[in-house]
Order: sequence, then C-alpha cells, then structure tokens
Amino acid sequence: MVLWELKFGFLIKIFMLRPKKVKYNKARKIRIKRMEYRQNNVVFGSYGLKTLDGGKISSRQIEAVRRVIVRKLKRTGKLWIRVFPNVPITAKPNEVRMGRGKGSVDQWVGVVKPGTIIFEVDGVSEEVAKEAMRLAGQKLPVTTKFVVRPDYSA
Repeated sequence: MVLWELKFGFLIKIFMLRPKKVKYNKARKIRIKRMEYRQNNVVFGSYGLKTLDGGKISSRQIEAVRRVIVRKLKRTGKLWIRVFPNVPITAKPNEVRMGRGKGSVDQWVGVVKPGTIIFEVDGVSEEVAKEAMRLAGQKLPVTTKFVVRPDYSA
C-alpha cells in the first residue's frame, strides 16, 4: 500500500507494510494470552528490541520505528524487522447507524506476544544500538527492553 504525505510543501511517497494477498480480508478480534517461546532470541543481529507486554503494532508504527533506527545508525550497520503486519483491523465510519455488516479494513497490524524480538541491529557499537533502540521504543505502544545476543562478545 502506498500513501502520499504532504511534507514541507512536497508530496512524499510512503510504503506501508501489508500482505499482498489474503484468503479472508476481515479477521476476528485478537487476544494475546501467553508468552512468546519461539521468536524470543536475537538470531540475525547482535542487539535487539524485546517486548515486555503483548499488543498490536500497526504498519505505520513499524515504519516510524524503521525511520528512527536508520536515522540513528547513519547508514552503518544492518537492521532486521522481525514483525510483519498481517492482521486486518476493521472500522466503520463516524456517525453510522448500527448494523449493516462489519466495517471495511482500516489498517494492518502485527500481533506481538510478551518476549518477542521485534527489531535487530548489527554492525554498530553497543552505545549507538542502545540509543537507537531507546528512541525506537518510544514510538511503540508496548513496553520494550534492549537485549544483547547471548553468545556475542564485542
């Protein structure tokens, strides 16, 4: 999905994450119950951002965090995004009467459980990575924690 944003008098193209094709275009509500036990280790990079509670992260929030991290890394190092918004959230327009079916798809979100690694960074010092992840955590609706790969030695 491509959005256009007006910034400083110019139209800027924004690429939002969303699935290319889905079997059912509307989903039921999501409940986050348990801890994550599969995606809870830093695998690709040396440093990561781990969620401490569950929630939904929208594609706009993922894009905002990606921009913050890339800006802080100054084109050095590598970034991995380990969460993808694959769940549709529907909404009905304002001042619409009850009934007449479910609303249309409003946004796409990625569901994260507590303990999920959502971003990973490699190729930078620990201080730069920690600051980038701190700034990234402020953009997210869940509480996060900076983690280091267990077998990593600087």
